[in-house]
Amino acid sequence: MKNASICDCEVIHQEVVSRIQAQMPPKADLARLGALYKMFADSTRINMLFALGYGEMCVCDLAVLLGMTKSAISHQLKSLRLANLVHSRREGQVIYYTLADEHVREILNMGFEHVSE
Repeated sequence: MKNASICDCEVIHQEVVSRIQAQMPPKADLARLGALYKMFADSTRINMLFALGYGEMCVCDLAVLLGMTKSAISHQLKSLRLANLVHSRREGQVIYYTLADEHVREILNMGFEHVSE
């Protein structure tokens, strides 16, 4: 059996391969990018991120807005926080969430613009 990673075509454009290979990010960075986009692959998380783009909210606010349980919201917020997509701050016993930075809003807006074309 041939090695599946070897192309058995007749022409290999080595100069193209070499040029592009030199410009490719490290595989670890590409894996991190894939993990980031995975966070955007869930419509619940997208809804939460869009809501947080309009202002700071607590778990209870998000639960009412999205018609979900506080437990489900908390679970998704943990994933978003670990992915550095949201930040939290505590005020007494209430934790408020916001988008981590303007990049998150830009990713959402660019994606929404793309699917709206």
